[in-house]
Amino acid sequence: MKLNEKIKAIHLRKLGRSYSEIRRRVNVSKGTLSLWLRDIELTLEQRAELKGRQKSRYEGAKANQRKRIERTKKIIGESKKEAKLFLKNPLFLMGLMLYWAEGSKRGEQINFSNSDPRMIKFMTGWFRKICKVPERKFRIKLYIHSLHCRKDIEKYWSELTNIPLDQFQKTQIKPTSLRHRKHSLYNGTCAIRISNKDLFRRIKGWRLGILDQFKI
Repeated sequence: MKLNEKIKAIHLRKLGRSYSEIRRRVNVSKGTLSLWLRDIELTLEQRAELKGRQKSRYEGAKANQRKRIERTKKIIGESKKEAKLFLKNPLFLMGLMLYWAEGSKRGEQINFSNSDPRMIKFMTGWFRKICKVPERKFRIKLYIHSLHCRKDIEKYWSELTNIPLDQFQKTQIKPTSLRHRKHSLYNGTCAIRISNKDLFRRIKGWRLGILDQFKI
């Protein structure tokens, strides 16, 4: 198997392919690839072509980065203004403050985790009513200690959030040194996950808008 991969890697290099291009087609480490290809010299034409492709990819990546930054600024700017319209809406303010306290702030991914069932139920409602998240976009991830693990744990959170089980990600069961359950009604930690970068930016804009209103 390794011999076939080596032959393929050498062939691709002789065609003027870069190491990264070869590794996408040959599943070996960078170190192994360097060892295999160290004696292969590219022609001047191949080097020029390779450099051109690399420059084109870099320029494309920079263009995408600029677009992402511009889009982010636009969404945050618009949602900062939008926040003023929600100042008298207690549902909006309470959910925003809870997300500010307990939700993810990085990675442009919505992630709200808590073990309090009432808080999770409230936030699923907030995402539905205020953020207008489509039902198909909801994902649930559960974290439970092995001592508290029960067969009906996923069903419990599914009924509470009204999110079907086929939208649940694999439950993470954490080992524990405890021998007895301390909280018989403990149902683990539930994480609401929503993959929506624009919504993440919008929530950030709302928060900044509220801070502006209170001069904080």
